[in-house]
Amino acid sequence: MGTTQQADQHRSAHQRRRQLLEAADRVVLRDGPKASMNAIAAEAGITKPILYRHFGDKGGLYRALAKRHTDALLSALKVALDAPADRRERVEATLDTYLAAIEARPQVYRFLMHPADDAAETQLPEQGFDVGRHSAPLLRRLGEELAIVIEERVDLGPGSAQLARVWGHGIVGMMHAAGDWWLGERPCSRAQLVSSLADLLWGRLSLVDDRAGSPGL
Repeated sequence: MGTTQQADQHRSAHQRRRQLLEAADRVVLRDGPKASMNAIAAEAGITKPILYRHFGDKGGLYRALAKRHTDALLSALKVALDAPADRRERVEATLDTYLAAIEARPQVYRFLMHPADDAAETQLPEQGFDVGRHSAPLLRRLGEELAIVIEERVDLGPGSAQLARVWGHGIVGMMHAAGDWWLGERPCSRAQLVSSLADLLWGRLSLVDDRAGSPGL
């Protein structure tokens, strides 16, 4: 009985946490980087102390939301990488998947990557929340995950593990910087940006062989 009760409590807590994250998502979609713990608690129909009980502070909530959205993005990128297409098409599909994700939910992207610009935000209890400090691990995780894919799928020769990490973090850095600039200024279409970034990557990617037995890159 004790084990069953603990399992039920765990499922209940997991479900409640998911509901709170969904409420946070709704506030972030509306308010972007200015989303506050007060607004999220109100959206969830709870008091802020209860929200703190689940996530600790705004940093804990941020990390939970970052994991939620990064998991979804990584799944979408994997679909693009596994598509039945040639390598150039897969490269373009992967770039486009990332850009489409930040274009579809720009407020979520800005919440995860940029601090609030509103000076009034500094009056909130969560002042001092350093978005940059929290967003760096998110980008680091994307780079490491992409490095694993590269190492598994293409033959980079001696030192392949290290080189795969260089490529993984370099590609993520390029996608992030270019995507951030593009989302803010919209200097060209998404398709034009994808094609241009693929051209930049293609020189070296076009020369390496797929690793034997892998689905290829």
